[in-house]
Amino acid sequence: MATTKAPDAGRRSDRSRRAIHDAALALVTEQGYRRTTIEGIAARAGVGKQTIYRWWPSKAAVLMDAFLDLAGRAAEDAGGSAPGFPDTGDLAADLKTVLRATVDELNNPVLEAVTRALTAEGIVDAKLGAEFVQQLLDPQLALYVTRLRAAQEAGHVRAEVDPRIALELLIGPLMHRWLLRTLPLTHAYADEVVDYAIGGLTPRA
Repeated sequence: MATTKAPDAGRRSDRSRRAIHDAALALVTEQGYRRTTIEGIAARAGVGKQTIYRWWPSKAAVLMDAFLDLAGRAAEDAGGSAPGFPDTGDLAADLKTVLRATVDELNNPVLEAVTRALTAEGIVDAKLGAEFVQQLLDPQLALYVTRLRAAQEAGHVRAEVDPRIALELLIGPLMHRWLLRTLPLTHAYADEVVDYAIGGLTPRA
């Protein structure tokens, strides 16, 4: 007598989670964070809203998890890990490479919509804001710190410079322009930010 194999609950759960992630990202991109609802995400994903509430306490939590999943998939596509910070020996060139990539990410419609939503929600939700910083921002900023410390060891950056403050000279202007949307965020602008910052970082005669 033939036996029927029991459904793989874990695989079904993974499919549902991925569908919910994709639905959340798509809806926020299409209609914005405010108009996106748990009910809408559930309908787009083809699940009951009780399924979502079983795994996440809020719409913001769903979006955070979806964003982390998106970053993980991007890392897999890149070969299994997040790309490192280039170190060609030319600090200015390496910084321009990374800031240009940051500009492209911030101008990407999907990433822009989600990042704006999480940034705004993190201001009013301290717990979510801390998670956003810990899981998304700090790992990226740590790469800047490592590269700047290597530049210090090579004598390309003054020994007394604090890498954590120095990286804010690079990231801060991009985020300021991106948040205000008053001026275009371009590669040329990223290059100028590096040139201005480097002028204050290089050894003094």
